[in-house]
Amino acid sequence: MRPAPDLVVVGRVGRPHGLDGSFVVDDASEDPERLALGATVYVRGREARIVDSKRAGGRLVIRLDRAVSRGEELTVPRAALPPLDDGSFYVFELVGLEVVEEGGAVLGRVRDVSPGVANDVLELDSGLALPMHESCVRRVDLASGTIVVAQGFSEHG
Repeated sequence: MRPAPDLVVVGRVGRPHGLDGSFVVDDASEDPERLALGATVYVRGREARIVDSKRAGGRLVIRLDRAVSRGEELTVPRAALPPLDDGSFYVFELVGLEVVEEGGAVLGRVRDVSPGVANDVLELDSGLALPMHESCVRRVDLASGTIVVAQGFSEHG
């Protein structure tokens, strides 16, 4: 189930941790405040407050003020996200955008953005992986739903 457009996924309910309702957060937000003690998240559109938050074995473990099922998405209102600097984007804003090479060749749609050694990587539904680097990515246009990349980063270039 996809969250409403005004809600952004900040994690997913993972495996249980202990017997008190705590669970490991899968795909947790990089912003520690999003899932800190006292923060509010939404699960299936219903508000839930974080009543315990800790690290165990390097993974984030939280407990909510109500029971939730494994696999459920933890979301926050998009309006609660801090503004970004010009030229910066949230991953969720890039997923689904069409990637077009300079000259017009369509390379696919962004399936995910993965962290890389030197820079993040755009993973396309066509199987291509493109570096999120200024030498490759020429323009991101959220309004038109496109990312324009330089030639030479795919078999088309």
